[in-house]
Amino acid sequence: MKKVIIILLAVIGFAANSAQAQDNLIKVNIFSPVVRTASVFYEKPIAEDKSVQLGFFYTGFSIEDVKLRGYGITPEFRKYLSASKQAPEGFYVAPFLRYQSLNMTLDEDSEMEDMNGKATLNAFGGGLLIGHQWIVGSRFVVDSFLGPSYSASNVKVTAGDQEEFDDSIGTFSGFGLRAGLTIGLRF
Repeated sequence: MKKVIIILLAVIGFAANSAQAQDNLIKVNIFSPVVRTASVFYEKPIAEDKSVQLGFFYTGFSIEDVKLRGYGITPEFRKYLSASKQAPEGFYVAPFLRYQSLNMTLDEDSEMEDMNGKATLNAFGGGLLIGHQWIVGSRFVVDSFLGPSYSASNVKVTAGDQEEFDDSIGTFSGFGLRAGLTIGLRF
């Protein structure tokens, strides 16, 4: 949690120092609440056709007796492709990296009387997005994106018996899909 607070303060400080440029964007993923997650993104143009974005998410939800909590950080570089528009508007391609840390707890008072424990998942990966960002009026932003991702993950049981968990414990990797629709403000 300490790391999360430090990262948020750094993003806010960076945003405050460059607020005069009117090219800072703060956005939220509108689909995140569906999976009980909060996602926030900060984007800053660094050239006429380029920008950098830092995304952060926090999740915390329960399904019956299983509690899942964690966070993720997603830095990305965006190359805008439009000859008639400047960053941060228009079509873009964006390579990205992502780090995720999730903790799972199975409640000791679970209906599954013979099971309890804790496990952690740490994942690191990346991918490539294509997307389009619209500036509506002078202040509002709509951004849609889609692309493949790849990540390597490690699951470690930190309490309870490893046999109580699924057989997929350990190190694994695979492909996925990253997609989203964000809305936000330009300042």
